[in-house]
Formats: sequence, structure tokens, C-alpha cells
Amino acid sequence: MALSLDLAQLGAAYAAGATTPLEVIDEILCRIEAAGDDHVWISRRSAEDLRAEAKALAAQAVPTRGPIYGIPFAVKDNIDAAGLATTAACPAFAYQPAQSAPVVARLVAAGAILIGKTNLDQFATGLVGVRSPYGTPRNPFDPAMAPGGSSSGSAVAVAAGLVSFALGTDTAGSGRVPAAFNNLVGLKPTRGLISTRGVVPACRSLDCVSIFALTVADARQVLAVAAGFDAADPYSRAAPPGFSLVQRLPARFRFGVPAPAARVFRGDPSSRTVFEQAIADAVAAGGEAEEIDFAPFAEAAALLYGPWVAERSTALRVIFADHPEALHPVTREIIGAGFAESAVDLFAAQHRLAALRQVTAPLWQRLAFLLVPSVSGAFSLAEIAAEPIATNSELGRYTNFTNLLDLAAIAIPGGFSPAGFPAGVTLIGPAFHDGVLATFAERLHRDAAPTLGATGEPQPAAAPTPASAAVHPEIEIAVFGAHLAGEALNATLVGLGGRFRRPCHTAPCYRMLALPGAMPRPGLVRVGVGGAEIAGEVWALPSAALAPLLTGIAPPLGLGTVALEGGAPAFGFICEAGAAGEDITAFGGWRAYRAARR
Repeated sequence: MALSLDLAQLGAAYAAGATTPLEVIDEILCRIEAAGDDHVWISRRSAEDLRAEAKALAAQAVPTRGPIYGIPFAVKDNIDAAGLATTAACPAFAYQPAQSAPVVARLVAAGAILIGKTNLDQFATGLVGVRSPYGTPRNPFDPAMAPGGSSSGSAVAVAAGLVSFALGTDTAGSGRVPAAFNNLVGLKPTRGLISTRGVVPACRSLDCVSIFALTVADARQVLAVAAGFDAADPYSRAAPPGFSLVQRLPARFRFGVPAPAARVFRGDPSSRTVFEQAIADAVAAGGEAEEIDFAPFAEAAALLYGPWVAERSTALRVIFADHPEALHPVTREIIGAGFAESAVDLFAAQHRLAALRQVTAPLWQRLAFLLVPSVSGAFSLAEIAAEPIATNSELGRYTNFTNLLDLAAIAIPGGFSPAGFPAGVTLIGPAFHDGVLATFAERLHRDAAPTLGATGEPQPAAAPTPASAAVHPEIEIAVFGAHLAGEALNATLVGLGGRFRRPCHTAPCYRMLALPGAMPRPGLVRVGVGGAEIAGEVWALPSAALAPLLTGIAPPLGLGTVALEGGAPAFGFICEAGAAGEDITAFGGWRAYRAARR
């Protein structure tokens, strides 16, 4: 069967009647057989079960078939799937789950076909992909190179064309590092967007279920099915009103990149070239690059190897105490070190992390995303064997901080070295900006990587943005007071999916009042004469978020049409005529007035 397994082409083949789920399963079984002992799988469903499920799917009425109907997928073996043991790559730990993890159940209910459970760094402790008693999954680009971890088997299964997508986990980078080494998209969603119930914990407060896919569109489609609030998961979070995975690419945007001194590539010129090309591609797409101070992100990353190691030790304290010999030697060393951390160390680190969140938060008020290399370079299996801890730590340079700072991320292919080994870049943004990141990532992926994984198949044609009720296009809103970046209510805009677009000024026909009340806020009043230009900002907000925004606006303020400089109309905050308050027009804007009052 000469058919790519990406969702667009496989879905089109189903729709056209060119293939059936049963034919796809038979092809996958042949591919797995041909791959031989590649150390990708820990357990698989029987051929009989897979064929029976495929036949049952084929009997479904066409109108009931969803976007992942008949799509084969794999699951990292630290995620429960009914009928298959969960081992976390530790045979002594293995158990038979009574039911599938909610994320697996959601995918199966939507028509996806689970093929089996994949290999991993034991207990998801590692970024290298070599710490497993089940062997090291063979990198399909170069068997002498690491596959990346900890979700090694999941990444290789997708890259090698054995499944359409796979679930991994990502606590420190386990869903992004393997994506870089396998020419894949690795989506690390906002923490809590996908339930982690039924997942063997690594650092439970930081763990995310991640998605490996051949294209950004595929990853986004899978996330749309997999995401959902789970009241039984204490770390689950509901997406805010207006949250959408489909966005429009703005004509102009600003993105961040580490300053040159913070760009480390282990002397790997190809990785540097890939990153610099990604910056150029983003600029060509309408972006403006801003060099940022990467030091706070690096400091946050370093915290992960301090007291947060104790969280891993907490999850594994029973097997560490009762069966330490069952642990991989490197895993045992790491877990053992966590027991030496104290509560004092943890609180000190938490306080420092809170400060680093405050330091980095203002960046998201002006940046659409932060662009970083996915890894600083690739390691061979021999290099990892010689320096197992140091190489692993280096692979987390651009990934370890993401969950600690409550950020979303998506890794995409960026190109290849002269030897043909892949490298990638990652887009990072605030929590619940998953759709925004995917929109930019899809554009950059198309510019950078013409083929899918290691299959040699070309990227499918870009699908038009669907004009459906599930899509919430953005609307621009001009703000002039407490919703400005850095002001008291700006977090409301950001939480609703808002993104800073540009500074602005009104036309010279407004006066500004400081309104009385407990919450300092201004009122923008249009006048016939005696007006002035008032400084403000234009933000983009998903249109579905307008209703929750309106509920928080108290009289005499409201939303209406504001005339900007040059006379261009804009949707924005206005004030009722006749409102009482101190006239602060002479300051030229709310920030200047507030600065003068401090």
C-alpha cells in the first residue's frame, strides 16, 4: 500500500473508498514485521483483535465518522491502555490496568485504533532514549544516534511509518527532544489540558501527555479529541472561554529569540544553521525578531534538577525501597538523589520559581511566541554511554523550563545536517496559547521540512482554515486603561487568549477621565472640541471570548467604536457621556498618569 499515514491523506483515502481500516491494519502489521527487532514496542495488541476492531469501524455509518476514524496510533508504556500491561519500562513494576487512561479512551471512542505500547526511558526519567531494559529504539535516520527520550518508542513508531500518531509524556522535554531527532512534530500542550489520570507519574505536578505527529495539523486534530477537563484529575484544568485550536496567522507579529550569547550548539554548525533559518522563515512570514535575555529561562531549567527530583523519588519510593535492583542504574542514581532534598530546599526553589515567572511574564505581553532550538545538538549512543548524566542534561537546555513556567510548546522539524540527521526548533508561549503556537508552527514547518518523519512522504497540501462554529477568529480590541500590558486587568486579556498586536493612539477627539472607585481605571470620552490623542494598545482576542470579557466591564465603561489616529475605526473601550471623574487628558494616557501619581 503506497499510502502515507498522515491524517489528511489517510482520511482522504477513507473518504474516497480507496482503502479501509482493515487494509490499513494489515499494512501496518506488515511494516512492523519488516522493521524487525527495532526495540520500539513493549507490548502490542494481537492481529486478531486489531482486525476485528477494524472491521467493526468499517461498519460505522459514514456520517458518524470523525477526523481520527480508522487512524492507527501508539501509546507510551507509562500510560494505561486496557488489555495491555503498563510497565513504565520496568518489568518488576508491571500491572494490568482495569481501564484505559481517559486520554486513550477518548481517542479510541473517536475511532482511532490502538496498535500497542511503546518503549521509553524507564519511568520517563531521561531525555536520551537509552535507559530501558527493553533495548534502545533504533533511530530511523542513523542507528548509531540516540532516538531521544523519554518517549523514544513513540517517536520512532511515528517517524518510521508504523502509526499515524503516538502519545508520549513531556515533563522536562520528553515530547520535544525525540521529535527533533526523528523529524516530527512534538506537541507539548498546556499543563492540565489533557488529563494525566492513568499516567505513571514522573513529576506529577509538571507531567503532560504529549503528541507525536507527522504534521502540525495532525497534532492539532489529535489534541482537539484528546483534551478535556477531568474532575478526577487534581491537576486537570478547563480551557478558558474563547479557547480555540484554530487561529488565523496575523500579517505582522513579534517573536522572541535567545540573545546570541545564549545560543549553544555544542559546536554543531548544522543545528545553528537550522535555527538561523527558522528565524529567517519567521521574519519572512511577517515576524519581527526580538533578542531576549534567556538567563531567567535557563535558571528555571536548572531548578528541575534540584528539589523537583524529589517529586520523582516520591512517585517511585516503594519500588526504590523494595526492589532497587529492578531500576536501571542511571534511573536508580537519579531517584536516590531525590531523597536527599529537603522541604527547605523545595520551598526556596518554589519561591525562586515564582520570581522567575514574574520576570518572564511581561514578555508574553508583546511576543507571539519564543523560538528556541529544540536541542543544542545530537548525541551518538557511544557519547551517551560515556557521559550518561551530562549528555542528558545538555539535551534539556531548551526544554526543562517550560512546564515549570507553565508554558505551552510545539516542536517542529527544521531541517537536516549534511549527514542527513534531523534537527528542529520549538515555539513556546503562555498557557492555553496552544492554538496560537500551532498556527505559527504550521507555517514554519511548511517552510522547513518537505518530508514526513523518516517515511520520505511529502507533506500534504495545506487545508484551508475551516469556517465552522468551532473556529473563533480573532477580533482586535483597543484598550486604554487597566487592560494595558502590565496593568491590573491585563491578565484577564491574556487568560482569554489575548495577544498584543501594537501600540496605538486615538484620533485627537477624546478626553480621558480617572473614574472613582476601588479599582483605578480611566474612561475615554469622545468630545466635539478640546480633544487630544490618547495612548493605548491594540490586542487580538478570540471573538468567542468577548462575552466573558463583557461580563467583567462595569458601568460607565463599555465596548464600542473608537477612532484611532488617521481616523481608522477600531473596536475598543469607551465611556458613557456625562461620567464623573478627574480630567487627566493632559497626561496623554493612563500609563503616564499612573507614573505621575506614584
